[in-house]
Parts: sequence; structure tokens; C-alpha cells
Amino acid sequence: MDDDRRKEVADDGTADLDLESRLTDEHHQSLRLWLRMLSCTTRIENEIRSRLRTTFGITLPRFDLMAQLERHPDGLRMGELSRRMMVTGGNITGITDQLEREELVMRVQDAKDRRASAVKLTEAGRKAFAEMAAVHERWIEEMLADMPGEDKAQMIALLSTMKRKLRVEDSD
Repeated sequence: MDDDRRKEVADDGTADLDLESRLTDEHHQSLRLWLRMLSCTTRIENEIRSRLRTTFGITLPRFDLMAQLERHPDGLRMGELSRRMMVTGGNITGITDQLEREELVMRVQDAKDRRASAVKLTEAGRKAFAEMAAVHERWIEEMLADMPGEDKAQMIALLSTMKRKLRVEDSD
């Protein structure tokens, strides 16, 4: 097994142990691929979580909910937010309650079904999210700046193929 797969060396010279440190030579290539992708995602996500909290005083789930609403100016029902974010309805309710107290989102009666309500960004929420999203994008660009554009394009293509195949398998 490659030494970089077993452990990587951090900037301070210490071993950087992560999910991949569990692997041995006997593990299947697919498992090694999955853990490599998960390790990369986790590292980026942890850094984004920290920066959002430090810079904007907001959690990643709250940012993600606002991102969903930004794409749907007329709002989304709680159940739809739950499906899109892949979390429970209770989590969505808690996040929405927090954002509503901060006047970043509001609940509105659903125009299609008066018994239901939707959540949408307030004007203050749209402004706050626009600022956070611009900074968030710069952070991602910064974190991936050392990777050549051709490599990024190749990874996007390969992961797109994987996603399509996984979607087909899910529907079987």
C-alpha cells in the first residue's frame, strides 16, 4: 500500500490520520476509493464549518438551508427542504426556527395548499446569504487552487459518471 494512503504527513511533520488510516493492503479498491473521497470531503467540510462559524457566526446546516431557499425564491415546504438536505424534518424545523428568530427566513402560507406553509428567505436573509455565498466560493477556490483545471475537469467527469451509475443502481 502506498504510504500516502496509510497516513499523510501534516505541515508540522506529524502523521495526519483520517478515515483512510483504517485501510490495509487487503481492502478492496472500491473501499479505498470511497474512503479517499470521504476523507477529502470531510477535510473541506470541516474547514468550511470552522470558517462559517468564525466569519459569520453561522453553522453549515443553516448556510445549506439558506442556499436551498436562495435557489427557490417562492420558498420550499419543510418536507421538501428535508428531502433536499437529506436530514429529518425535526432538524429542518430547528434550523428554520433559529433563522426565523434572526429574521433571515419566514414561514408563508403555501399558495398551492393553504393547509401547508413554505419557508422563504427574507430580504435580510437574501442579503446575508449573498455575502456568505461569495465568501464561501472564494474559500473553495482557495482550498482547491493548487489543483490544475484539467484535473478538476477530469474529476468532475469521473464523479458524474459514478453518480449516474449509482442513481441507476438505486432505481433497480
